[in-house]
Amino acid sequence: MITLVKLIVTISFSYLANSSSIAAPLAESKVRNSEYVSIALAERSKERAFQILENKCNVCHERRNRRRVFTMGNMDSWAEKVYKQVFVKKRMPKGKNIKLTSNEYQDLLTWISSSKTNNYGN
Repeated sequence: MITLVKLIVTISFSYLANSSSIAAPLAESKVRNSEYVSIALAERSKERAFQILENKCNVCHERRNRRRVFTMGNMDSWAEKVYKQVFVKKRMPKGKNIKLTSNEYQDLLTWISSSKTNNYGN
């Protein structure tokens, strides 16, 4: 008799777990949670990238190229050009005194890829 009850309870729970009425909200909440995590990571990478741009790039841009001073508001629009100048052409940062560490390069790459994802939805 106890074995029969266990079997019925197991089948009932199995049926409920596979039921779309229960599984769908759980799957939907996982998607929403991953979106929130993704947004939080993108914001954190943007803040770290802005600190790099502020400390390593704006120092020179404020003196030599005032039109291209980075702010939190405009930095995403410059992401593609930053990528080209820093990683492809390796022209920036200029000078012997300002160098980027490997962590700073990685933070910039993370920000650039997250800004592309946010802009294009990929």
